[in-house]
Order: sequence, then C-alpha cells, then structure tokens
Amino acid sequence: MKIGLLIYGSLQTISGGNIYDKYLVDYLESKGDQVEIVSLPWRNYPAHLANNLSSKLTTRLTNLEVDLLIEDELCHPSLFLINRWIKSKVSYPIISLVHHLRSSENHPAWLLWFYKLVEKRYLNSIDGFIFNSTTTQNSVQTIVPKIPPKVIAYPGGNRLEKSINEEQIRQRALRNRPLQVVFLGSITSRKQPHLLVEACSLLPPGAIEVTLIGSQIIEARYARNVRKMTAGLPVKMLETLNADELSTLLANQDILVVPSTYEGFGIVYLEGMGFGLPAIATTNGAAHETICHDKNGFLIQPGDAEALANHLHELANDRQKLLKMSLVALQTHQQGPTWDEMGQKVYEFLHNVM
Repeated sequence: MKIGLLIYGSLQTISGGNIYDKYLVDYLESKGDQVEIVSLPWRNYPAHLANNLSSKLTTRLTNLEVDLLIEDELCHPSLFLINRWIKSKVSYPIISLVHHLRSSENHPAWLLWFYKLVEKRYLNSIDGFIFNSTTTQNSVQTIVPKIPPKVIAYPGGNRLEKSINEEQIRQRALRNRPLQVVFLGSITSRKQPHLLVEACSLLPPGAIEVTLIGSQIIEARYARNVRKMTAGLPVKMLETLNADELSTLLANQDILVVPSTYEGFGIVYLEGMGFGLPAIATTNGAAHETICHDKNGFLIQPGDAEALANHLHELANDRQKLLKMSLVALQTHQQGPTWDEMGQKVYEFLHNVM
C-alpha cells in the first residue's frame, strides 16, 4: 500500500507527536508499505489558516498518488477547508492521526471558541481516525458524536535504552541526597515547568534538586522567564539531549514531573517509568491512563504548585514510599505498550478496515 503522511516540519523534530509519527512510518515501511511524507512549514496559526487558500497545496494533494492519506491532526488549521474542496477530486480516504485537540488546551474563552469551530470543521471532513488514547477519542466525540472507523493505538514507552533493575532502583531511592526531580519536555506554557520551579521555592533548602530538560526556543520569552525564576534555587536547565545522554541522566533521577495543562497521552510519563521514576502530572487530559494516584505517581490539579510541593516533600522525607512507588512505576512500564504494538494496530486498521 502507498500511504501519504502530512505533517508540519520534519519527523526528526523531538516531540511526542513526531516520535509517534516516526515510529509509525518505520513500522509501516518494515511491513512493505511505501510512505510519502507531505511536509508543511511550521509557521504561526494565522499563517497555517492561510494555507487553505494555497492553490499549490490544493493541487499537490489533489495529484497525490496514494491509497490513503494520514494527516497529523496538528495540521488541521491548514486543512479544514482544503479537505472539503478535494473530497470530490481524490479517490483516497483521509485518516486523521489525533494526538490531542487544540480545543482541549487552556485558552481564553473567545479563542477557544474559534479553535473549536475550525477544529470541528476539520474533524467532520475525515474518513477515519487513529487515536493515541481513549481520552483523545472521547474529546473528539464531544465535537463529532458519530465517529467514522477508528482505532486506539497507544504510544510505546520503549524508545530509550534502559539498563536499570530493581536493585539499582532500591539503592538510588535510599541514597542520602536531595530528591532528584526531572522535568522532560519543551519549555512551554502548556508544559508548565514554571510550576515545578515555584514548588521548589516552597520547599526547605536541601530537600530537592531539579533538572529541566527541553527546547527553550519554541516559546523563547516564556523560557527566559522560567530561567529567571530559577535564580538562587537548586534548578538547572538543559537543552534537548540525545537518547544516550537522556537515558544516563534519567537513571540517576528519583521522580519525573511534567505538570502540563493538558496531555493527549504523555509518552514521557511511560518512558520515565522505564527508569523506575514515579510521575507527577495533572488531572487534565490522559495522564490518568498511565498514572495511578499514590501508586506510581500523583495527579494534581493544573496550576497547583502547593500540592506539587507537598508531594515532593513527602517523597523527599519518606524514601521507603519513594522506593515502593518507583518499583510500581517500573512494573507499569513493563506492562505497557511497545512501539511495535502501536504499529501493528495501525497497520491492521489501515489494511483491514479502511
């Protein structure tokens, strides 16, 4: 089968969505499918909306020689009109790969209304869906109650090489040192790393040490403000690391904190659990599909720095509880999905359903 995949930018960009897309492409090609990447440039939202007026893009999609086209739903601003225009001109079905909806994020009410309007028009142009979680499927169903053929294919947590065992986790948890806390994700307002810095400022000296890892260029002003907040605190900021560097660093941490305002799945939580790291996330989005509160991590209300500080303080003072939660986190990872399982589910859906 010849398959098109429409994305913004490159598959080499490090983000949860791009990681998913890349593993999907690799799996489909390993099964003999041909995948043609249709890449649109990353720009701002208004510029993406303007893509709908591009005769060049319309012609390209109309002349695309594929059996089906998968569109990363992130690209919906560029396609919400074009999809409808090309429907009568192409023979291939259009499948949307949904990581999470923009209209599920935290935005001002008027802007959220507009985002939902655009997103609804896009979602109603789709012939089939690939969802990364039950939560994502449910969020789409609030906009499009009658969903066409679909599959839920959870992301894998086995991207990083791991060489940690239960005994190493035991030794790490019981060390006499500040609690090692890591944030992993782009330094953006949706990911909320500032909340972790704020929680750190509420704790007594020597309780925790924080490492923030992620791109600081996506929202450069926000990243600069986060850096200013770290002054005088035991917090360091690192740019994106390669897989080997990241694995080495995670193996020496105690807990992962990514208090996003919304996650469609949150691959990072499952990846961190591969190193025995309990995870702290928020109640918004799909984090609850991986994190069981007070078992392998904690779920807090979005923006609640005090609750975050309390959980960190508890684990810093109770290393036996930290150890217990770390071992449960490792078990969660071991029982979790793999990238091959994700690929197989999507492959079967594309070949047997669509």
